[in-house]
Amino acid sequence: MLIEIPQVLAKEQIDEFLGELSAAEWADGRGSAGYLSAAVKSNGQLADGSPTAAKLGKAVLERLEGNALFISAALPFKIVPPLFNRYADGQEYGPHVDGAIRPISGTPHRVRTDLSATLFLSAPEDYEGGELTIEDSFGARSVKLAAGDMVLYPGSSVHRVAPVTRGVRYASFFWVQSMVRNDDHRRVLFELDSSIQGLASELPGHAELVRLAGVYHNLLRTWADS
Repeated sequence: MLIEIPQVLAKEQIDEFLGELSAAEWADGRGSAGYLSAAVKSNGQLADGSPTAAKLGKAVLERLEGNALFISAALPFKIVPPLFNRYADGQEYGPHVDGAIRPISGTPHRVRTDLSATLFLSAPEDYEGGELTIEDSFGARSVKLAAGDMVLYPGSSVHRVAPVTRGVRYASFFWVQSMVRNDDHRRVLFELDSSIQGLASELPGHAELVRLAGVYHNLLRTWADS
């Protein structure tokens, strides 16, 4: 399931983020990649322990706490603190799969990467290339969203970032451990929740809404492992 989540960040926040990122010190992104991924990865990344990454990542998570679409689609249990990357001058990230378990830097904690997320920070007209292509059960899909929009997709997907041939592409990326690890189960719950919300807006107070909500929560009880 691939979900686009619009306007995670407001324009004022995007401008603030870009100002801080343009002045930041960037490390070689291969430092955080596994041995296979490092061979196809060419980008810059804010280093672990970067105060800028910590500050901006906290702001991203605060926005997501109140984002109903993100909560419904991800059913988050744990989230790896957001990281930040930079692509320019032909840099790219070839086909790869994210590692199944991700450590949280500076802690003993680990997160299962059920879902991957990319939050676009640069406006699409400010750079050429840089499309995020994700291979799922419906084939390959290329994504290049407006600044402040985010895409959420299964961590098990093969994905890549096309070379950036003009301008600079800034983004934030992170992983989510869902309360429901199975992608098909999450899809069913998301579609059911979306239908319930749609019916509630058209037929508020309808008795069947309670029954449908009961089906949703009973499925969640059955499938949740956290």
